[in-house]
Amino acid sequence: MTYKLSRLMSTATAGYGVFALAQPAHLGKAVEAPSSEMGAWEVLARTYAVRDLAISSFGMFGRSGRTVRTAMKLRILNDVGDGLVLAARTSDPDVRQKVLAVTMGWAALNAVALAVDSRRNDDGSSLSLR
Repeated sequence: MTYKLSRLMSTATAGYGVFALAQPAHLGKAVEAPSSEMGAWEVLARTYAVRDLAISSFGMFGRSGRTVRTAMKLRILNDVGDGLVLAARTSDPDVRQKVLAVTMGWAALNAVALAVDSRRNDDGSSLSLR
């Protein structure tokens, strides 16, 4: 099986998706949202969960390297986008820092996994968005 690190990261992301479905209030708590907004944050957590499970399934079970690479690139772009959107949503600098650390950290781990796997497979396509 190729793309072992990418598949591992996809499995971990799928684990987050399951957690987000089981405990959707975690996101609102993490950003310290007021109780009046918790319902909206739970919807967002469920949305992230469905998206993450869908993309992760391609990363875990994709038969071709191209499928796994595409899933990883989507994962990275989504993490960066999530971080930017969520960070802009809070005025608390500590919460903003936490959000950016988690989302950008996860994007970076996925990028490293993809780069290492691509090098191992010698296909030279690590982070090219084409």
